[in-house]
Amino acid sequence: MGYPDAQLSILIVDDTQIAAFNLTYLNHAGPTNVIAFPMQEGPFSEISPDLLGDVVISADTAYREAVDAGMEIVERFNQLLIHGILHLTGYDHIHSGEEAAVMEQKSNELMQRIQEEE
Repeated sequence: MGYPDAQLSILIVDDTQIAAFNLTYLNHAGPTNVIAFPMQEGPFSEISPDLLGDVVISADTAYREAVDAGMEIVERFNQLLIHGILHLTGYDHIHSGEEAAVMEQKSNELMQRIQEEE
């Protein structure tokens, strides 16, 4: 993805913890499945150029979504991790349908690569 030496942190939390992050940093009430905190943008992005940022995933929400979709929790977790990493690398799905389509295509491509390696 153009970041051969990149680093990121992954934080796996419960719904209570992710709801607190969601409210504090995004001003949204309640839990969500994944939140990404990019470090490649903003006033201090040059401090650690190889640090992509943080991906926070709610295990509770991931589990519920996996059950609802009839998939394994590992598959759902991988989807959410990819989603978060894509946000860290500049992909967006909120501001336009075109950007959402590009992000979804990249996500599907990466999921397929993971499944081929299993």
